[in-house]
Amino acid sequence: MSPLFTTTNVFTSAIALRVVFLLYGLLQDAYSPLKYTDIDYMVFTDAARYISQGLSPYERETYRYTPLLAWILLPTSWPGLFWFSFGKILFATSDIVAGWFILIILRAPEGGAMTTGQALKYASIWLLNPMVATISTRGSSEGFLAVMVVALVWAVIRRRIALAGVLLGLAVHFKIYPFIYGASILWSLDSSRSSFINPKPSPTSTATKHKPLSIETLLKFFNRSRLTLLISSLATFTILNLLMYAIYSTPFLQHTFFYHLTRIDHRHNFSPYNTLLHLSSARPDKVSSLRLESLAFIPQIVISAILIPVALAKKDLAGTMLAQTFAFVAFNKVCTSQYFLWYLILLPFYLPYSSFTASPRLGVLALSLWVGTQALWLHNAYRLEYLGLSTFVPGLFISALLFFAVNVWILGVMIEDIGSKREGRREDSSRAAL
Repeated sequence: MSPLFTTTNVFTSAIALRVVFLLYGLLQDAYSPLKYTDIDYMVFTDAARYISQGLSPYERETYRYTPLLAWILLPTSWPGLFWFSFGKILFATSDIVAGWFILIILRAPEGGAMTTGQALKYASIWLLNPMVATISTRGSSEGFLAVMVVALVWAVIRRRIALAGVLLGLAVHFKIYPFIYGASILWSLDSSRSSFINPKPSPTSTATKHKPLSIETLLKFFNRSRLTLLISSLATFTILNLLMYAIYSTPFLQHTFFYHLTRIDHRHNFSPYNTLLHLSSARPDKVSSLRLESLAFIPQIVISAILIPVALAKKDLAGTMLAQTFAFVAFNKVCTSQYFLWYLILLPFYLPYSSFTASPRLGVLALSLWVGTQALWLHNAYRLEYLGLSTFVPGLFISALLFFAVNVWILGVMIEDIGSKREGRREDSSRAAL
């Protein structure tokens, strides 16, 4: 009997899944009043059409992205249904490419040295996930960014640091949040390290962990790899931003970056800030001078960009990036299902040694609570949006707090797993996956 998890089987199934969803989406868009295509895709394609007419993509209201995305989607402005679907095909293809990167990373000696069968099982969490396929085929660009993030992991573990810097700068230009990975990668780039996913501790790092800070220590910290990453990432980010600013001026900065600092988005939002942001948007004249939408960044950035990298990055880079992203999404003032893809792409690197796989009961409990609290929120959102019932308090507010509490608990388990570097557990889990 041939094995189920072969490269041909998994990737053929992943492609077929997305083709089916794309075709189904065309039918639903044509015959149903409830459209399959995401509203964001309409924003992308409208912006691309403006560019095709020699105008700014920011002529399209609510376009809050880099002009590069609209440039890439320029073919969607060409006549015909196929060209209108070009972006969806591109995003779905990005899913497949991201899955391929997961496979080669897990098979690499620096990334776990799994067999192809083992690696495919973990890669299938992304490749065969209906939620991932649905989001990309509806026209969300998250899969496009997922390729950049997982390629960044691959570049770091293969010690292609200049390429990693370019990918990091490009990813941050596309979406702000990948900047949090810079701290982890910098912290992990010790000269003595040869592995970045579940690495064993280096004797030198243990001996020098408590050395007092000095000029010599600082000079040693900025080794060649760290300087290369800093220079290449900052250069890429700066060049792209200067180019976009030269073409589109202040609207580029306002819509791509500054808008997100004061963004108030109270709809379709799992965040615990949801109800408070709704009140702020409904009565702007009553809002305090201490603006919640700006202050919300403080705990989010401190946890995801400082505390987690410093505590974990030298123990497991990919796992640390997962924990960072999970924390960033959980503590974000806006939290939608599309954001879950930001950390789902990194999940296959953590699960081989996770407590959730070592204890299936714990894993089922975590998944049940994660899905259940979302379902509770969606039930209240349905009653509000479609039945016209006021469910902000206690319904939406309490369900958002419960979902947040579940995320914090899951994050705590992740941090404990990564911090304890359970090498034995990882080997046991890998053998069990055979």
